[in-house]
Amino acid sequence: MPRTPKDVPYTKGHHRLTEHCSAWLVPDGTWGWSNAGLIAGTGESLLVDTLFDVPMTREMLVGLQGTTVDSPIKTVVNTHANGDHWFGNELVADASIIASEATAEETRTNGPDLMRGLVRQEGPVGRFAQHILHPFDFDSITATPANRTFAEQLKLDIGGVAVEIRCLGPAHTEGDSVVLVPDEGVLYAGDLLFIGGTPITWAGPVSNWIAACDTMLAMDADFVVPGHGPVTDADGIRSVLDYLQWVRAEAADRHRRGMTSEEAMRDISLGRFADLDERGRLAQNVLAVYYELDPEMERVDTREVFRRIAELEGFA
Repeated sequence: MPRTPKDVPYTKGHHRLTEHCSAWLVPDGTWGWSNAGLIAGTGESLLVDTLFDVPMTREMLVGLQGTTVDSPIKTVVNTHANGDHWFGNELVADASIIASEATAEETRTNGPDLMRGLVRQEGPVGRFAQHILHPFDFDSITATPANRTFAEQLKLDIGGVAVEIRCLGPAHTEGDSVVLVPDEGVLYAGDLLFIGGTPITWAGPVSNWIAACDTMLAMDADFVVPGHGPVTDADGIRSVLDYLQWVRAEAADRHRRGMTSEEAMRDISLGRFADLDERGRLAQNVLAVYYELDPEMERVDTREVFRRIAELEGFA
């Protein structure tokens, strides 16, 4: 087993981290290519997230069979409402599928129809959506939301393994949850962590995501499985925290100077974050800061958000 996160290769498939914890990694970690986790106790397992479509999730479940043949998946945790973390739920529908109350509510409007609609858009939005979403099959998905919810925290015993689930949202989405295995120092962070990619604040406020990073750091985990990207540790959490603090300061400065959110996104230079993937997500992050500073500001709809992201990504 690996001694540190650096010993875990960022390759597709099942990677054992500790005696009872492992990760299913899906490079390259960009739009839709998300990670999952498995906590295997005696006679049962907990799966952290399913994937973006049925074929991907089926491939993962087959890849996990070496463990789940003796410890079948009886519990699933969906860390948040983005489809790349729950669209495969139909393949584990017999399990107890757990999500925070806020996530369960948000999935009502965050289903496969939203993805299908984006792909069918014309112009820059459609071209960008097709570029990032064309590998995935949204037509075969039967939306299968959580069948058990919790408010703030839930403790479970998974075949003798103590598991803690905590809702730290709203941040990336309305109800972001993390899954901690304290006795083994493993944290499954969902999309509160993007490693090598740009975080995106769909819900916010950004200040709450910053607080969530501080909370995760206090958990003192040795292995941290992000929603996207390679397995990391506290340094990975700090890298996301650094970006969030930076984008909040940059956007707030332009808000004070009277720029619109669209002017601000075009004006901000990415500097040390220029090498991150999905740089166009800056558009939504600027909006999130503006919403936090001006709660009365009219919200921009999803199509317009993707138009702005597409512009920054060169799809205008």
